[in-house]
Amino acid sequence: MGEAVRIDAKGSLAVLRLEKARANAIDPALVEALIAAAAALEADDGVRGVLLASAHPKVFCPGLDLVTLIEYERPAMRAFMLRFAEMVWALYGLRKPVVAAVNGHAVAGGCILALTADLRVLRRGGAQIGLNEVKIGVPLPWSVALLLRASVPPQSYAPVALLGRNFGDEEALAAGLVDDLAHPEGFEGFCLGRLQEFADKDPHAFAVIKEYGRADTLRAMREREEPLLEAWLDGWFAEPTRVRLREMVDSLTKPRA
Repeated sequence: MGEAVRIDAKGSLAVLRLEKARANAIDPALVEALIAAAAALEADDGVRGVLLASAHPKVFCPGLDLVTLIEYERPAMRAFMLRFAEMVWALYGLRKPVVAAVNGHAVAGGCILALTADLRVLRRGGAQIGLNEVKIGVPLPWSVALLLRASVPPQSYAPVALLGRNFGDEEALAAGLVDDLAHPEGFEGFCLGRLQEFADKDPHAFAVIKEYGRADTLRAMREREEPLLEAWLDGWFAEPTRVRLREMVDSLTKPRA
């Protein structure tokens, strides 16, 4: 899995821990590591459930690694986004129980990772989750729009996708972006307890039910992701968006006093 992710065994449970530099910002290495990890976890009969967690104490995942990706030309960015979509499909299609332990900020791509799980637990007291792409000028990719529609109630689609709001604590729970809240003390242990509830069920029955429930969404994702990707790229490479992205990169790379 390289230096981007690590799989830790917790008995019959596995912790898939994001531990990439720059607070788990998503780059090609993290995408490839997550695709490989999903395949390995699916194939391991000893794993009854997966906890998606972060090694960084206050950040789950901040989204795409803008410092790296801002330099990509359109063909390279197109190739990256197709692999990003395959990562989403691999995680969303994992037939075993997955709980996302959202211990810190999970925005944009970080929120997308969390949405692939069966259940999301948010740490109380400041952790924010949301999809802010529209504020930057980038559309949601096709697969992400379907993932969101399958994950949150219809009334949440506008504030989450069209307004690009971030949510914390009870607001995140009400929006359907998370399913439970937990205090910082003992946070991961609480999340493992929620995962164990799923893992205690018959694995074959669980796998089939989950597969049936997600099959139509996955099929729709795969059918139209590539032909609709040009609209996403048009937004990413639009001049006003490039200005905003450059400003964000500058703020990330500016030396601290």
